Amino acid sequence: MTSRSSVTTARASSEARAVARTQTLLKGTNGIGTVRRTVLPGGLRVVTETLPSVRSATFGIWANVGSRDETPTLNGATHYLEHLLFKGTAKRSALDISAAIDAVGGEMNAFTAKEYTCYYARVLDTDLPLAIDVVCDMLTGSLITAEDVDAERGVILEEIAMTEDDPGDCVHDLFAHTMLGDTPLGRPVLGTVDTINALDRGRIARFYKKHYDPTHLVVAAAGNIDHATVVRQVRKAFERADALSRTDAVPVAPRHGSRKLRTAGRVELLNRKTEQAHVVLGVPGLARTDERRWALGVLNAALGGGMSSRLFQEVREKRGLAYSVYSYTSGFADCGLFGVYAGCRPSQVHDVLKICRDELDRVASEGLNDEEIGRAIGQLCGSTVLGLEDTGALMNRIGKSELCWGDQMSVDDMLARMAQVTPDDVRAVADEVLGHRPSLSVIGPLKDKQADRLEEAVS
Repeated sequence: MTSRSSVTTARASSEARAVARTQTLLKGTNGIGTVRRTVLPGGLRVVTETLPSVRSATFGIWANVGSRDETPTLNGATHYLEHLLFKGTAKRSALDISAAIDAVGGEMNAFTAKEYTCYYARVLDTDLPLAIDVVCDMLTGSLITAEDVDAERGVILEEIAMTEDDPGDCVHDLFAHTMLGDTPLGRPVLGTVDTINALDRGRIARFYKKHYDPTHLVVAAAGNIDHATVVRQVRKAFERADALSRTDAVPVAPRHGSRKLRTAGRVELLNRKTEQAHVVLGVPGLARTDERRWALGVLNAALGGGMSSRLFQEVREKRGLAYSVYSYTSGFADCGLFGVYAGCRPSQVHDVLKICRDELDRVASEGLNDEEIGRAIGQLCGSTVLGLEDTGALMNRIGKSELCWGDQMSVDDMLARMAQVTPDDVRAVADEVLGHRPSLSVIGPLKDKQADRLEEAVS
């Protein structure tokens, strides 16, 4: 007769084995481009893409945490923590971490966004075990000492100052605030001088413990690699830190939701003594899960995505009013933004804004012609393929896809989806997105009369 405890133990063991089962998500040709996923006990996901023809490999760990997960008083904590994980573990000092990768000619870095953070190292394929060990050690064994917190504070304050000295960069943070207000998505990823000065070791350590659980992480590797070997090495590194002890844990689901942005006609001006006026004129966009995002991508490419785009031709080529002018989209889990940026002489700001607004209105009401749409689809397909020609880009694609969508799409499927966009699809999304009354963000040395006229661009 089997005891209840034996049945329970057997069931737990079976569940652990099931969690660790490996899936082939995308089948490549002759092993090239094959994407596999393994979910380890503890809820840690490992995804890889094999590319035997290269001699490099990129290894990264994606954390499902960004600046939108911060309270007002914690603004900047995610990015602060990104810095601190490079400062040392029980096994390695900060110098040991950087020297280990430098010694093999590799590169290591990290970035923080509004909805995720990524740490990565790119090395020769023969040095991949070293990269795995170093990056996993950073993510699981960071000391986060009070001394490091205080030392790194000055570095982050300098980074904030550097960003504020670049109005072409800073205006995008201002635009996010204009559109999203004092919300987690509307606040800057870097935080502010006040919030960074107020953060201490205890608050950052608690933030780390909450958001860097294995269930919130995705390990991604691409290049000349073997999936089973990567899984084995990752598992060993995480088990060494006792990070996979919860055998019943399951990965967190991708973010989801539906947030309607009703911001319209807002104008924010940051008056600074700059040589140029930097402007972003924009409207609510689409969430990253919205199927219409493919059509919006085509619209964006045709409107302001290249040298043949309408905005580039009208503002720069025909009138010479700006050196840099482009449109862009930002998609989040529950909403999105569509913006048009231009940098111009302060005396020309109203002419530039009028042209941009006229083009937005014209495309919203009339759509784009078939030639523009065909050219935009070709541009997107070409840039997608060219942008995936190194292992770092491949790692980013599979890691972000797993974290944000929970699945993988092959490059061929992506190209096919873009090619399926019809002129009617683009016209419909243009009417839906560009039909909103826009809002405006400006940084520059505008005089009172010029500032008073900014409302014209959004009326």
